Amino acid sequence: MTEFGDFISALGEFGLYQKLLVLFLSLPLLLNPFQMIGQVFMVVDVPHHCNTSWIRAIGPNLTEEEQLNLTLPRDAAGAYEQCSMYSPVAWDLSSIMAYGLNATEKCSSGWVYPSAQPPSLLTEFDLVCDRKDLNDISQSVYMVGLLLGAMIFGPLSDRIGRRPIFLISILLQGLFGVGVAFVPHFYVYMAFRCVVGASVSGILITVLALATEWVGVSSRPKAVLISHCFVAIGQMILAGLSYGIRNWRLLQIAGSAPMFALFFYIWVLPESARWLVTKGRIEEAKKVLQKAASINKRTIPPGLLEQLKPEKQIKSGSTLDLFRKKHLRKVTLVMSCAWFADSLVYYGLSLNVTSFGLDIYLTQLAFGAVELPARFCCIFLLQWFGRKKTQAVLLLLSGLMCLVITGIPEDQPVATTVLAIIGKFTATASFSTSYVYSAELFPTVVRQTGVGLCSMSARVAGIMAPLIRLLGQYHRAVPMAIFGSAPVVGGLLCVLLP
Repeated sequence: MTEFGDFISALGEFGLYQKLLVLFLSLPLLLNPFQMIGQVFMVVDVPHHCNTSWIRAIGPNLTEEEQLNLTLPRDAAGAYEQCSMYSPVAWDLSSIMAYGLNATEKCSSGWVYPSAQPPSLLTEFDLVCDRKDLNDISQSVYMVGLLLGAMIFGPLSDRIGRRPIFLISILLQGLFGVGVAFVPHFYVYMAFRCVVGASVSGILITVLALATEWVGVSSRPKAVLISHCFVAIGQMILAGLSYGIRNWRLLQIAGSAPMFALFFYIWVLPESARWLVTKGRIEEAKKVLQKAASINKRTIPPGLLEQLKPEKQIKSGSTLDLFRKKHLRKVTLVMSCAWFADSLVYYGLSLNVTSFGLDIYLTQLAFGAVELPARFCCIFLLQWFGRKKTQAVLLLLSGLMCLVITGIPEDQPVATTVLAIIGKFTATASFSTSYVYSAELFPTVVRQTGVGLCSMSARVAGIMAPLIRLLGQYHRAVPMAIFGSAPVVGGLLCVLLP
């Protein structure tokens, strides 16, 4: 009885064919960080104040300075209040000047922003004052999209194939990503972002499936890490893009339209031969395998090809199977916690890039640059110290960095940023470790289910991260304290793992 792995060995574990495949699969991942954290650069804070043009009706000749003086209260520092104004009254100008106004109210007729600024999400949809929270909420909506995508496209890619789902996801991300740039309303923006999130999820799932099913076992971690490196390069590209293009609609198009350049994939992207075999489409599988072998300059012995039979569908375990045995239950719960903590601290730091006090574009560049060595170090750390120690120590470190940040005064932006970058490094390495570790911990029958469950918990953390940032309005240290304590708990739980 021949295993499918024998065919992969015959055509080369990681030959030219697989290298090209991994390259093609990784290209769309360059745009992944843009969808993930690009919004942070579209809502950069600008000074704003209430629109008080009502007074122009009775005092058309007032200078701007006089108009603001009469209609806006000042805060403790002597600057104009950003979110309140004096209530309009039906007096003439001389009375207002003589007596002044007392009663204040929230901005009722919109806001005024510096006219020199190119349009940003913040100024166009007024994401200030009472509507400020919509920014973080819309990030959560995007993360909900990621979760939905995993639930929809995961089972679909097992049913109708990896290739169609990959192509559909690319098309969706291109269409809706560009569509976002033309939305008239913020709620439409959120809905479109949700679809983009689902398509990003579809791409991630199929990339993982195609890469692991075409590449020999020994080279799999390499293939996965290469694709992760593309995400890191994408983060650096994001810093450059958002620095160069300040108009949010143009930035959105620049970050989404390149997807359409990939439509030639329809002709070059192969279906997973292993999937074809499990579905009993043997002739197609033979063709794909022979093509792969010819590109790798190998030949599959004809005798071996004859033995290609439909694999008996191994009934994959259900989620319940993960909780039946004591050992598996422990692994599942601890690994889910580890993924949850990884994701929480990773997104917590990534989405916070504008609040560390240094230039946001440089910080983003550093955040991206630090991911490359983090992914590479991960390979060596795993070999030297083993999976368990690496996972536990990295989680603890990333949590500690966040906790230390909470204690640093606001006038030390360099210290905060350096700690955040170290935190990002350890969080990234920890995420990569979890990927490798969990794939090894779960038995084959329930592997897909187990890793699926873990990534679900990571998605839930992703949905929570932007919402936790909202707690910053009570005290600026609260969000960081939460982002820091979760990984510390997760790291301590890792001690229970085999």
